[in-house]
Amino acid sequence: MHDQPEHGVAHELEPGVRRVLAPNPSPMTHWGTNTYLVGTDELAVIDPGPADAGHLAALRTAIGAARVSHILITHAHRDHSPLAAELQAATGAPVLAFGPAEAGRSPVMARLAAEGLVGGGEGVDAGFQPDETLADGDRITGPDWALQAIHTPGHFAGHLSFALNDAVFTGDHVMGWASTLISPPDGDLTAFMASCDRLLARSDRVYYPGHGAPIPDPRARTEWLVAHRKGREAQILEALTNGPAGATTLATAIYTDTPPALLPAAVRNVLAHLIDLETRGRVHATPSLSADAEFSAV
Repeated sequence: MHDQPEHGVAHELEPGVRRVLAPNPSPMTHWGTNTYLVGTDELAVIDPGPADAGHLAALRTAIGAARVSHILITHAHRDHSPLAAELQAATGAPVLAFGPAEAGRSPVMARLAAEGLVGGGEGVDAGFQPDETLADGDRITGPDWALQAIHTPGHFAGHLSFALNDAVFTGDHVMGWASTLISPPDGDLTAFMASCDRLLARSDRVYYPGHGAPIPDPRARTEWLVAHRKGREAQILEALTNGPAGATTLATAIYTDTPPALLPAAVRNVLAHLIDLETRGRVHATPSLSADAEFSAV
């Protein structure tokens, strides 16, 4: 087990990589949001975090006399991206991300969103707009560092991870303390599984997640997440042998040990599985694919 780091204090994780923990702990953010500073005299800041004056002050202290050349955003949730605007005002650095909050949605998710499917209150930073967009494989460089953007949709359509050689800043795609919330239409389980396969094709030494401690065995953790999702899929298909059911009914039956406050998130996760299963022809939605549909096994 890792001890919780102190909020607001820059802690060196390896040469050229420091973490400053934001003071926003919750059941969905663990200890809070990890903001990472990459470099020495010229820095990239990854995920400035929530709009919090104390966290901004802590970041400015940690930055000191260094120059911030880039502000990088893994995804536009309110615990990751809002402080970018104030940090930019303080440093003059451009904000880089995959795109605005809705960018990167699959055709299925775009259609569901257009038909009225909304998220489960995860806190999308709806007005987020980067100065520059990053595509998969783009490189961002400083004097003593180079980061490569890896498009890892799943938790969020426009989610980026950033590789610093064999260390990857994984945002909310892979975390060590919890499985990843996938809540349509911003979350997409089909995309999540493909993104896990992409990461498993690499040989990385460590993951630095958006929340929680560093992950020293990236392959094992990513394989666990894939197996966890496949196990959840099996539970859903097994439950549907009892007859058609909706996402809430299925979540209540499957997540029997989940605290009531977290059941809405469980419902969103089940819905993500059902959408994935429907697109793969494993279940049928009645009257049509939506959050309120009844699903039956095919």
